[in-house]
Amino acid sequence: MNDLAGRTALVTGSTHGIGREVALTLAAAGARVAVHGRSAEAAAEVAAVLAQTDRHAGTFLADLADPAAIEQLIADVGLRLPQLDTLVLVAGADVLTGSPASWSFEQKLDQLLRVDVVSTMLLARGLGRSMRDREGGSIVTIGWDQAATGMEGDSGELFAATKGAVMAFTKSLAKSLAPQVRVNCVAPGWIRTSWGEGASGVWQERAVRESMLGRWGTPADIANATHWLVSPQAAFVTGQVIPVNGGFRPA
Repeated sequence: MNDLAGRTALVTGSTHGIGREVALTLAAAGARVAVHGRSAEAAAEVAAVLAQTDRHAGTFLADLADPAAIEQLIADVGLRLPQLDTLVLVAGADVLTGSPASWSFEQKLDQLLRVDVVSTMLLARGLGRSMRDREGGSIVTIGWDQAATGMEGDSGELFAATKGAVMAFTKSLAKSLAPQVRVNCVAPGWIRTSWGEGASGVWQERAVRESMLGRWGTPADIANATHWLVSPQAAFVTGQVIPVNGGFRPA
C-alpha cells in the first residue's frame, strides 16, 4: 500500500521495539518518517533503514523524562518539520527490564509519569495545535488494554494509573483538536517486546491464555493498527481507544 504517500510522520521511541516497527510500517506505506530516541547510535541505525527508500525525514534525540528536553523537541520539530501531519507517541519508560526492574515502586511511578504521561500530553498538545492550525492531521497515543479493568501487583497498579491517564487524555484532546486533527489511542495487550521475550514460564502461559487468539501479540500487530488509524481509511475515527490484544479473556 502507498496510502501515506506525501505525509510526514514523527514516531517517538522509534529506535527499538514497537516504535521501530511503527516507523518502518508507516514508511512502507509511503510516509517520510522522523526518528526519535535517546541513543544516537540506535537512531542512526533506524534512519539508515528508512533512507534506503528515501523515507527518512530527520532524527531527533531527546530524553523525554526531562521537561526542558520536551520543550526543546517541540521547538525543533516545529522548525525542521513544519509539514508534520502524523504523530505517533510510542515512547514509554521501561521499568520491567534492566536496572529499573529493581527500582522502588516510587521510582518506577515517577519515571512512568514523566515519560508515559507528561511527555505524551505535552508533545500531543504542542505539536497537535500546530497541526490543527495548518492543514490538520492525525495523532496516535499508546495505552494499555487492562487499564480500565485493572491487574494485580505493582506493575498492574503502575500501568493502570499511567496508561489510564493517557487513554483519558486522548479522548479529551480529540475534542480539543477536532475537526482538524484526529486523535486516537492504541491499547496493546500482551505484546512480545524485550520483557516478553525473557518472561518466565508463568507469564508466557498467562499471555497466551488471556488472548482469545491463543498467542502473544507482536510489535507488527500494533504497527498495523496504528497504520490504519493514521490512514485515510480511518478518516471518520477519532477519540477512540482501540484494544489490540487478540480478544482479552480474563484468567
